[in-house]
Amino acid sequence: MEALLYNLDIERAVLSSIFFNPRIYEDVAGVLEPKDFFYSFYREIFQTMEELFQEDLPIAEEFVKDRLISKGKFKEDEFLEILATNPLKSTLEAYLKELKEKSTRRELVNLTSTIREMSAKEGEVLKIIDEIQSQIYRIATQTSSREFKDSKQVVKDTIQHLLRLKERKNRILIGLDTGFEELNIKTAGFNYGDLIIIAARPSMGKTAFSLNIAQAALDKGKGVVIFSLEMPAEQLMLRMMSAKASIPLQNLRTGNLEDPQWAEISRLSDYYSKKKLFIDDDGSINVHQLRAKLRKLKAQHPEIELAIVDYLQLMAGSTTKERHLEIGEISRNLKMLARELNIPIIALSQLNRSLESRINKRPLLSDLRESGAIEQDADVILFIYRDDVYKLKEEKEKFEKDKSKGELNNKPPIEEKKVEKAEIIIGKQRNGPTGVVNLYFHKEYVKFSPQESETIREDLAVDTKIEVHSYSS
Repeated sequence: MEALLYNLDIERAVLSSIFFNPRIYEDVAGVLEPKDFFYSFYREIFQTMEELFQEDLPIAEEFVKDRLISKGKFKEDEFLEILATNPLKSTLEAYLKELKEKSTRRELVNLTSTIREMSAKEGEVLKIIDEIQSQIYRIATQTSSREFKDSKQVVKDTIQHLLRLKERKNRILIGLDTGFEELNIKTAGFNYGDLIIIAARPSMGKTAFSLNIAQAALDKGKGVVIFSLEMPAEQLMLRMMSAKASIPLQNLRTGNLEDPQWAEISRLSDYYSKKKLFIDDDGSINVHQLRAKLRKLKAQHPEIELAIVDYLQLMAGSTTKERHLEIGEISRNLKMLARELNIPIIALSQLNRSLESRINKRPLLSDLRESGAIEQDADVILFIYRDDVYKLKEEKEKFEKDKSKGELNNKPPIEEKKVEKAEIIIGKQRNGPTGVVNLYFHKEYVKFSPQESETIREDLAVDTKIEVHSYSS
């Protein structure tokens, strides 16, 4: 059992190798942390090496020895034993991997004790399971467990971040590409670890807008997860196909397609089959189940860089507490999950009906439905507003009223516009400006676009021979 949990000979050999050739410290530190050493003195030596490296001091035996003496943690006999150990050469990588595995095993053993203690205490079972899953995910991905960073480390990390931005040659986009240039300019893209809320009244295009963003991510070769609580996966795919190939959604729903359109569907099938798109259409999922599923999927597919939840108010919390408290719990969990997995999570949200009683029906933060916690937890809040939706509604109501009075005077029926103006209102942005992005909504293709002109088919990044088949109805 002990042989599975630690190997002091390897720990000594790794430290001896660093003393023999300090240049390999960065390679070792890229794999191991101080906690990965079982023996406390060896752990202290590696921690001291890390301190010297951060201070740009030599990682030499004299410097390490002096630092340990100043801490009152120097053990001369054991220190000499390390120096007398033969350093590793070509086998270094294999031994580092073995030490990391043993460290992980120790964490799992410790976790079993934690599970036993947590299970014996009072508390909600779902929360206990969620905490256990969180710890297992941390162990599986070897996330650092440090609680604090001192100012020196924070400054160092910040400078490295600025240098990475400089290497991008002042490109505006630093987060996930939304697919909309003006929105990218205002947000710099959706930052990793952020919770983005897309909110609107029904029929404004929340799902369509989020799917357009998902499509942009897929086009860039990124993985996307969609949790659809409102509609089945097949309906979502039809919407994405309609927007991607500019085939009217109604034609796809009814299968009323011409031969060239069937050819497009063939192209799209090949295109999407090669993309990392995952859809969960379990309409009864709760927030803890979502966290467990997304953690597992992210561990299996690290290329996943975006998750979408459609929509917030349909999701269940962990208890039957008051609904506004439950929504608050859901939004907090989504925010924590975004940070944990380091991906942007988009959550769609309904708005209160009361805004429709106002003359100016453009949404405000106060219109967020059921919980002010959504505003607090979100890093970015986007509202979708299309004035034509309300104008059309008013015209239809007037038409029906005049019809009932016999006052139509040969007025033609109301015709809906195929393309409507849309406003994407940035109501909140934690690290950037608010404002409005003007787009057009192509209703036939459930697609938002910067152009008002008729949308043409997009080129697919697929090099494949297409066979056109004729289908009879």
